Amino acid sequence: MMESTVHPPEATVTVRLTLNGIPVTVGVSPNAILLDVLREQLGLTGPKKGCDHGQCGACTVHVDGRAMNACLRLAVMCEGQAIITIEGLAGAGHLHPVQQAFLDHDAFQCGYCSPGQIMSAVALLEDRRIAGDVATVREAMSGNLCRCGAYQNILAAIQDARLRLHGQEGGDKT
Repeated sequence: MMESTVHPPEATVTVRLTLNGIPVTVGVSPNAILLDVLREQLGLTGPKKGCDHGQCGACTVHVDGRAMNACLRLAVMCEGQAIITIEGLAGAGHLHPVQQAFLDHDAFQCGYCSPGQIMSAVALLEDRRIAGDVATVREAMSGNLCRCGAYQNILAAIQDARLRLHGQEGGDKT
C-alpha cells in the first residue's frame, strides 16, 4: 500500500474592512500580510513590494487615517478598519493636491516609490503637529526611500501641497 499525505485545506479568516471607501469582505490566510492581500487578492497594485521589512516605505497605505507599512501588518489586524491606498486618494475627476504637486514638481523618476511617498506626504500634511520646515519634513519622510534620488523635487512637492491644502507658509522651501 502506498503511503499518502493529506494536507488540510488552508484555513481562511473572513476580514471585513472598508477599502477606498467601499465595504469589502475577503477571506485571508491567518498569516497573510496586508500588502499581499491588497495586491494579489484585491488587485490594487499601487502599494509596492519593495523591501518586505518596513524599511523603504513603498507599501505605505493609510489605516484608519494613519500611514502604515502594509508589508508589516497582518490582514486580519484590519478587521473593521478603513484602508486607503493610492488608488483611493484622488477625488471624483481630480487628483489629490499632493498627487498634483508631485506632477507639477516632477517628483517622479522611475515612479516605483511614488505611491508610498505620496501616501506618507498626505499623512504628514494632515498631521498639523508636524512643522513645515525643511528639516522636519525630511525627518518625517525619512521612512520613504527613493532609489532615483528625487528627494529635492519630492520636498518641493510636499511644500507646495502644504500651501495648496493649508494656505499657509510651510517654512523655508530650500
